[in-house]
Amino acid sequence: MDTSIKEARTTLAEHAYRIRRNALLMGEVQGQGYIGQALDIADVLAVAYCHAMNLKAEDPQWEGRDRFLLSNGHYAIALYAALIEAGTIPQEELETYGSDDSRLPMSGMASYTPGMEMSGGSLGQGLTIAVGRCLGLKRKGSDAFVYTLFSDGELDEGAVWEGLMSAAHWKLDNLIAIVDVNNQQADGPSGEIMAFEPLVEKMEAFGWFTQRVDGNDLDAVLEAFDAARQHPEPKPRMIIADTRMGCGVPFLEAREKNHFIRVDEHEWQLALQALAAGAGRTA
Repeated sequence: MDTSIKEARTTLAEHAYRIRRNALLMGEVQGQGYIGQALDIADVLAVAYCHAMNLKAEDPQWEGRDRFLLSNGHYAIALYAALIEAGTIPQEELETYGSDDSRLPMSGMASYTPGMEMSGGSLGQGLTIAVGRCLGLKRKGSDAFVYTLFSDGELDEGAVWEGLMSAAHWKLDNLIAIVDVNNQQADGPSGEIMAFEPLVEKMEAFGWFTQRVDGNDLDAVLEAFDAARQHPEPKPRMIIADTRMGCGVPFLEAREKNHFIRVDEHEWQLALQALAAGAGRTA
């Protein structure tokens, strides 16, 4: 492996570790939260915020920036962890998570948080908003990309499929969507609540350049993001990321139901220790 590539991947692994650690530290503030999702999507966010996207940490409203729309607003803790790692949000604000007057509410709010491009809560909206943003940027002559992350549970929403159709119709080659397939939602396994496979074939039939990767394999995620951005055809790009809830903390990965996790007080330090041990360091 080329030395520069190896160094870049080592750096991304460090970013992913710190994103997971930031999320656990915020979760400890409230004693609960969507920690499983934050741990599963950390590798994707590390590549997005520390490699792929064109951003200015000190100026989150810079007109030339790439946009990242968090459709699954309950993943806000994960995005805050990434924004802290990217330098947009100061590290010390981590301790305010979910508190009164905090800029880090438990569900994503664009009016509160630097770098938060849309308010989340009602699911299934991010992709259609992204289509509008992409059309607007094209009409401005901007070469910025719009990224949007949504969950496999959101595939239950008809608006998502309208967004898929309209993005292909408008040939939005400035749109990169990521669907987190962790196969869990509030009522049970996502694929049992509403079957969505074969997902690759469906996305391709809707006119998207589609890749499916292990979302917890940094090399695979890195290659997918680069290929999405560089794809030459005038069509939107989809990355299907298969992830493991609680990734990086084995005892959280093993929990049968971890869509919303309540963690006992003593378990937060155990989680931090397990995460550090997996990364070859002390907590």
